[in-house]
Amino acid sequence: MSRAHASGGQIALPLGSAMTGQPRRVVVGDANAAAVEALSHPETWPYRTAVLCGEPRSGKSLLAKWFMDSGMGDAIDDADKMDETALFHRWNRAQADGVPLLLTTTLGAEGAVWSIALPDLRSRMGGSLWVEIDTPDDAMLADLIAAHAEARGLILPDDGLRYLASRCERSHMGAERLVAEIDRISLERKCAPGAAVWREALEVMIGPDQPSLL
Repeated sequence: MSRAHASGGQIALPLGSAMTGQPRRVVVGDANAAAVEALSHPETWPYRTAVLCGEPRSGKSLLAKWFMDSGMGDAIDDADKMDETALFHRWNRAQADGVPLLLTTTLGAEGAVWSIALPDLRSRMGGSLWVEIDTPDDAMLADLIAAHAEARGLILPDDGLRYLASRCERSHMGAERLVAEIDRISLERKCAPGAAVWREALEVMIGPDQPSLL
């Protein structure tokens, strides 16, 4: 995988590397373009270490997978859940081997970040590069909805993507949940996901007060 990456608005994952039920591409948009750019140049990272943080389901694991599969370095997903002493040893080993190390961590309520108790680890992480995945705009939400729909074998037209993105909860998780709801309703009704299904899914997700369809 080339490190020239983001200009096309997506990063294709190598065949078989995407996790079950997940898109086979990383959507690149306003929320994560700066993070992708930073992750593409590990030679510039302090201590050859970067910490990628974001809300749940914001694509951190997919980016960590891409980073490793691209041969740019090692990655530890959900590093904030790992034993701190073991993580510090992993960091030391990466330093000794000269291997860039990417860590991911999930933002908590109200944007709370990783709280590290071990002083040595805290100082190393404090001196590392921190990059954050932000809130997606409508254009990125449409791309996210399309990627999740593709992973489920659903076909959504461009006007449907725009309609859904403009009304969806403005988050990566919101896009994923909305597509899951569209899929559920379509299966129950045994029909393709058209306008009536979109509206019902939105009503389930965010309430009945939806603007008129298209």
